[in-house]
Amino acid sequence: MRFCAGITRSGTRCTHTVRGNDSYCHLHDPNRAEERRRTASKAGRSKPSRVLLDLRSRLLELSEQVLDGEVEGKRAAIVGQLYNVAIRAVEVQRKVHETEELEARIEALEREDAQGQATAGSYKHWG
Repeated sequence: MRFCAGITRSGTRCTHTVRGNDSYCHLHDPNRAEERRRTASKAGRSKPSRVLLDLRSRLLELSEQVLDGEVEGKRAAIVGQLYNVAIRAVEVQRKVHETEELEARIEALEREDAQGQATAGSYKHWG
């Protein structure tokens, strides 16, 4: 078993294994630097929304109130169901936004491909 030749941020040798004749794992491979940058950029944009954080906070508070006997169980169950509906609505909204973003990116790629193919003499539409 061979290990990555990369050095971690703490200055120690990376402990990930490598495949085949590779010298680096996927985290340290210089040829994958752009891919890692894009992935990190996407991760930075996927922070939880303020609405979800607020709903989570309210659910935790409601749980504490039920446990302390401040809120009746039946009432808490109904409120919890309403919060869950709100959470699902936020999730649907997020998925719609992601789908629209992907559609725009695909359309941009198709335009770029069409421009490149137009100079080559043929065009194949994706989808």
